[in-house]
Amino acid sequence: MKSLKIGNHILDWGTRTYVMGILNITPDSFSGDGLMAKGNAVEGSLEQARRFVAAGATILDVGGESTRPGSEPIGVEEERQRVLPVIKALVNEFPEALVSIDTYKAVIATEALQAGAHMVNDVWSLRADPKLRAVVAEAGCAVILMHNRSSPASVEVRAQLGSAYTGAEYTDLIEDVKRELLESVTLARKGGISDEHIILDPGIGFGKKVEHNLELINRLDEIRAMGFPVLLGPSRKSFIGYTLDLPADQRLEGTAAAVAVGIVRGADLVRVHDVEYMTRIAKMTDALVRNGRRGPLTILSKGHS
Repeated sequence: MKSLKIGNHILDWGTRTYVMGILNITPDSFSGDGLMAKGNAVEGSLEQARRFVAAGATILDVGGESTRPGSEPIGVEEERQRVLPVIKALVNEFPEALVSIDTYKAVIATEALQAGAHMVNDVWSLRADPKLRAVVAEAGCAVILMHNRSSPASVEVRAQLGSAYTGAEYTDLIEDVKRELLESVTLARKGGISDEHIILDPGIGFGKKVEHNLELINRLDEIRAMGFPVLLGPSRKSFIGYTLDLPADQRLEGTAAAVAVGIVRGADLVRVHDVEYMTRIAKMTDALVRNGRRGPLTILSKGHS
């Protein structure tokens, strides 16, 4: 598996776990960290990003539309107004960090990349907006393809625990997820996106029951064996809440367990809210599973080409 040159970083897959910090520019995040609900979203994002970068996050993932089960989509103009000012501010203040745009809309991805974002995180795996394939290919940027079987009809909401999918059915969970991820890879390839720019995400929490999410994390090595780097995003999600009977603000330990097992099973990146804690979890787990030889974080000089 080739290393990925992205922005001023080289992501050397298999040598260390990279941490992606979540910046939710929304008023209604399931985890209670929606930055629009806390005053000035740009200032709030910069403050949070400072903590994330200082703690060791490599990537800052900016999203303007909630993807919690049962959430309502927003329009292009509203999403634009939420994310673009934040991306511009982040790129200006953190030249050493990578910025990801969490969107499935081609027009938003285009403007975010023009504003300085380095990669696209698409929860619909290039299926919701086919034009996004050409945007990613033309930019030559990395793209995260996430498995997603979300359906509002199968959402259950419980007080304090949040929303979870209860009606999702799979013939063979791992084989079904692998097959559908490969279908997304085929779409990417046909759109002109090279394999080294593709990152796979099994879609923890998206159209999956509690037991599905637990099994996916425990068998993540089978997704990793598909030959692409893998992102794992279990942070504060409802499968942890349902397992531990805890609300979103009390899922730190559950997230830590999921992250640690995910790294043992081959996760290359972890997308998390609690960056300060999860970078420590990643560093310690890397030390254990990589025989104490955690690879360095490679940041190129500004003059490097």
